[in-house]
This record gives sequence, structure tokens and C-alpha cells, in this order.
Amino acid sequence: MCNYGLIGAGMMGQEHIRNIALIRRSRVAAIFEPDTQMRAAAAALAPGAVLVDSLEKMLKIDAVDCLLIASPNHLHARQLQQIAQTRPLPLLVEKPLYTDPADAALIDRLAESYAAPIWVAMEYRYMPPIARLVAEAEAATGGVRMLSIREHRFPFLPKVGDWNRFNRNSGGTLVEKCCHFFDLMRLILADEPVRVMASGGQAVNHLDESYGGETPDIWDNAYVIVDFARGARAMLELCMFAEGSRFQEEISAVGPAGKIEAHVPGPGRFWPANEPVPLPRLTLSPRTSKTRRVIELPVDPDLLRAGDHNGATFYQHQRFQEVVRGHAAPEVTLQDGARAVAMGMAAQRSATTGLAVTL
Repeated sequence: MCNYGLIGAGMMGQEHIRNIALIRRSRVAAIFEPDTQMRAAAAALAPGAVLVDSLEKMLKIDAVDCLLIASPNHLHARQLQQIAQTRPLPLLVEKPLYTDPADAALIDRLAESYAAPIWVAMEYRYMPPIARLVAEAEAATGGVRMLSIREHRFPFLPKVGDWNRFNRNSGGTLVEKCCHFFDLMRLILADEPVRVMASGGQAVNHLDESYGGETPDIWDNAYVIVDFARGARAMLELCMFAEGSRFQEEISAVGPAGKIEAHVPGPGRFWPANEPVPLPRLTLSPRTSKTRRVIELPVDPDLLRAGDHNGATFYQHQRFQEVVRGHAAPEVTLQDGARAVAMGMAAQRSATTGLAVTL
């Protein structure tokens, strides 16, 4: 049995609970969630879980044999530190790893000293079309030279205490939302970034909201260009006022032999009731034949109902549990998570200053 201790049971924490429940010999054994409403919702999803009022008490529960951090972004680094100092269990931590640049040194220390495996939750790696693109990109393209990622989606959803409305809590949109995509760039290109150029801002969303007299400053659109060490280029296009889009994520990788594309629809719960949700798909377009092959990749409806990430949260937990049982190593390391944050911070800085940032 894999017994999780869940730290943070808001929207994403509850998605984790639903997906863990679908895996044999796994359960959420304990929950730490300060918000009354979210705690009650999580308890209904995991009725056998012990509810605690502090991380300290969570770490004293003997039955817990792995941990999952799904708390607000700005809490991750300090919670990681407390766990490392108290009871370093196998750990799955939601992105981003940290929001304060000063915490980069803490993450480096944990990467060297933490006494158990840590996996950073980059769910987008495990969406079926993206996973296929990652696996087949090299053969399909003859070596990726240009990589383009487009996310056209709905605005940031309400969160507990409205923490995601302000850059100081989230790290900024290009950290909070887009570290997923910077992680995918590094993964697909198997290379490291050397320069980041970005333009972004807040054009539409949340401008009519006020929290304690303060207007949200979180961005809703951006372009980011990243140069990589071996010469490949990658681009991100983000728009968070485009919920009418047919596909939410579209990834295109191109090389001398051809092109491969992944198309991922957004969550079905946001789709118009009178229209079927489009199927995820992969498109291969070799240069020689000038023909296209489209592969549809339907996801089990039970997995779609369990969360908003096209089944990826389920697949991620399957792999993480192999790590907990000692049969595998983390596929997304602390270093991977930290580099994705560093790229996001560089993009935020470039967009703010108008200057390219060298990494």
C-alpha cells in the first residue's frame, strides 16, 4: 500500500486525491489543509484520511510513507525545508518549486542532501499526445531545430485566499503557469537554454477585481523565445483569454526530416454542452512524402473525470509509486524543477526590462 500525506487540498490537491483513488494499493492517509471549505471537500473525497492542523503533525503519522505538496506556490520551499529537517520521506511536489530567487540555493542544497527521492510534478509531460511527441520527436524530425508551444486557455481560476492573483505569491505567470512549458523545452530538445527573450503583460483578465483594495497584477499573455546551447530555438505563445479554442495546448517540433505536432484539448468541464470534446491527437508530417498522418489518442473517461490534465495526473502517480516502492528513480528531478523556474524568472525579467537575459 502507498499511503500519501497530502499537504494542501485545494483544487489541484483534490485532483490528486481523485487520481490516487483510481490506483490499486494506494490511498491518501492524511491531509493537512488549513482552509475549512477545502478541508471538508478533501475529507469527502478521502473519508479514511486523518485530518491534521499542521505539517509537523502530519510528519508524525507513522502510516504515511510518502508526501505530496500541493499547497500555494510560495509555501513550497519552506515546506520542503521543514520536511527535510524532520522526516524526509519520498516526495512529489507540485510546480513551481519556489517563487523567491533567494530560495534557489535552498533547492540546490536539498538536491544534494535530501535523504529520499523527490519528484517535481510536471503533469504536462504525461499528457498522451505530448508523451508521444517527446518519444518520437527525434525520429520524426531528424533532430528538432525549432520548437513551438502554444497554450490558448481560460483565465486563472479562483484559489484559496486568492493567492494566484498576485505575482508575489505565484512567482508570476511565466513561473507559475509556464514552468511546465520550459520543462518541456528542455526535455524535447535534450539541451540547456542560454538566452531568453520575452514580452508579456496583463491585457484583459482580473483588471476589474480587487482584493483588500489591491488590483491583481498577474499577467494573462506572453511571447517567449529561448535559444539553446546546440542552436535549437523554442518559442512559447501564451494567451489566457482564449477559452473558445478547439485545442488548449499545441506543440510543434520541426527538423530537417519533418514535423511532429501534439494537440491537447482543454478540460471537458469547460467545453460547450452541445459539442463533443475533441480527441487528443498527434500529427506527423514528413518532408519527403509531403503527407500527414493523424493519430487520435483518446483518454479513459474515468481519468478525464478525475482531473483537468488529460489523464496525466494519473499516469504521473503510477510512475511516482514505482519510485516510492524502490523500483525506479524520479523522472522529474529537483534540478529539472529548478531549471524550469529559472527559465520562467528569466522570461519575467526579460519582459519587464525589455532586454534579453543570458542564463
